[in-house]
Amino acid sequence: MKVEFAPLSVPLQRRLQTAAVVQWIFSFLSLAQCCTAAFIALFFTRFWLVSALYAAWWFIDREKPRKGGRRIHVLRNCVVWRYMRDYFPITLMKTAELDPRQNYLVGFHPHGVLAAGAFLNFCTEATGFSMLFPGITPHLMMLSLWFRVPFFRDYVMSGGLISSDKESASYVLRKPEGGNLLAIIVGGAQEALDARPGSFTLLLKNRKGFVRLAIQHGTPLVPAFSFGENDVFDQVKNPKGSWLRRIQHWLQQIMGISLPLFHARGIFQYSFGLVPYRRPICTVLGKPIPVQKKHRPSEEEVDQVHQKYLNELSELFEKHKAKYNVPEDSHLEFI
Repeated sequence: MKVEFAPLSVPLQRRLQTAAVVQWIFSFLSLAQCCTAAFIALFFTRFWLVSALYAAWWFIDREKPRKGGRRIHVLRNCVVWRYMRDYFPITLMKTAELDPRQNYLVGFHPHGVLAAGAFLNFCTEATGFSMLFPGITPHLMMLSLWFRVPFFRDYVMSGGLISSDKESASYVLRKPEGGNLLAIIVGGAQEALDARPGSFTLLLKNRKGFVRLAIQHGTPLVPAFSFGENDVFDQVKNPKGSWLRRIQHWLQQIMGISLPLFHARGIFQYSFGLVPYRRPICTVLGKPIPVQKKHRPSEEEVDQVHQKYLNELSELFEKHKAKYNVPEDSHLEFI
């Protein structure tokens, strides 16, 4: 006998979608602090052994974020990510096939405020990555400092996040069997300071480390642009040279992360809050750019491949921008 469940009402679906997004934001803004506090607090309770055993495990497992991480497919397929997908909604579009016998390096643009598109597309199965690219295992790089937080490190690794350093990237790209995709948000935390609706400014002009990495491993480069990524949050004005921008840069140099003063809507009202606007995000993956392997590429060779990457990314943007309501006179700006 087949049991059928009544479909959820639209208001309930909306509440679940909003709850999923709030949970995601909380996980990256507060969960790290909560995990640290819990780890320390347990030492002063009768459950001190939990923290003691975890500390031992943490030491033994300390290199795991640099060695491909530890993904948990049950968590990647969790229903909460599908509710988060439907909130915006977020979609993933491919323009070319990826050969599972090869490894790939994806440059993701723009960072946005909280990189919602990058996280959902590469760290969950909500947008159907495995169905679009069968045989490809995605990895997304994240600031190394987050992997120093007890408990939280295991949570982020479960989705396929790995630390953002050269050793970590090389571990993924040098796997001879292929079938690995390494996504790097090239603009990084600094680019988040320019993330606001209608902005198409990318911090990419002098970011060439990912290109050198691709050449050293002979890994094809894949440009990816996430339309709508900058539209889900407003940000307090912080033009270059302003006191706010100087403070943000100073804090970034100290902590390694930027602190954009973003805002959008609330949970129960639409005038102000930290919940993102319900605006569509579509991440478009371009075609692979072949790269000839060379252990020590010259500056000229890196510049040549970098310029080709910029051209391909601009072409990808121009080709698809009309579908996502981007004004015809808007173009990518590289700084």
